[in-house]
Amino acid sequence: MSGMRPTGLLHLGHYMGVLRNWVALQQQYPCYFMIADWHALTTKLDDTQHLATHTLETLIDWLACGLDPEKSTLYVQSSVPAIAELHLLLSMATPNKWLETDPTLKDMVALLRAPNGAEASGGGELTYGLLGYPLLQTADILAMGGSLVPVGKDQVAHLEISRDIARRFNHLLPPTPTDTEPLFVEPKPLLSDTPVLLGLDGRKMSKSYNNTIFLKDSDDETWAKLKTAVTDAQRVRKEDPGDPEACVGVFPNYRIFAEEAEQEQVAEACRKAAWGCMACKKQLAERINEALRPVRERRAVFENDPAQLQALLKAGAEAANAQAGQTLQRLKRRLNLLP
Repeated sequence: MSGMRPTGLLHLGHYMGVLRNWVALQQQYPCYFMIADWHALTTKLDDTQHLATHTLETLIDWLACGLDPEKSTLYVQSSVPAIAELHLLLSMATPNKWLETDPTLKDMVALLRAPNGAEASGGGELTYGLLGYPLLQTADILAMGGSLVPVGKDQVAHLEISRDIARRFNHLLPPTPTDTEPLFVEPKPLLSDTPVLLGLDGRKMSKSYNNTIFLKDSDDETWAKLKTAVTDAQRVRKEDPGDPEACVGVFPNYRIFAEEAEQEQVAEACRKAAWGCMACKKQLAERINEALRPVRERRAVFENDPAQLQALLKAGAEAANAQAGQTLQRLKRRLNLLP
């Protein structure tokens, strides 16, 4: 089980770092992939005019990248009310200290309070909703019976609170004669070695840095953006030898989009000043456009079929509600709540 907040168009960083891995995982496991619109509200409650559009754009990008609703359950978080009820019940036995010290929450608060960060819905204060972000994330996973959560090595700590909460409830509500299995599966991290795609300025690709290439961008738009990419600052003229390792906005992406032989040729041409930075950027644009061409073609098909998108979301919601409903009812029986 995994998810993504709907914050707008997806870019190459999402594709290389997350979506290609998800597409591979759906060939091996039953997968639940969630568009986390409630999570978006924890920091953007006063800026929701584009939320519905962003939700659909996220779905379109997912489908274009190869997520298959015949193999994976694709759904919107707010279409599964059982997640919210599970979140409430989990809160009854989750210590505040666990939430306050969780890396997920710390990262969110740091992002909000950064100089170029978004303004929090609570005026920059820590809201009850944001404090509960890690708990809602846990409810997302446990509701679907998620046993594996795909993460990078730097995100493993974020999953620990979900494991702790599942373990705590399994201890507090042990198996019964009629229900002999542990209440929750303790989710484990599914480590993935995914490349960190750098943006046009050499920083991590992010919409907040305005250094992205969107999956939706045309060939011409991709080339126009790459023209502005930061290269070796010490290479002033075309005849100056360059240093590929100092070319922060271009050469690192050759390592992702070009074969090893081409990478070596590009690096050698740079060091010997055999070509200029614009020619290097132009060739990279061609490689990126080649890689994205099938994605963009599929995207155009889904973008022009809103009825199909609604049908897919409806089917995904039904499947997710069925799974989450089973989890919730099992918990309520252990709690001896009236049916």
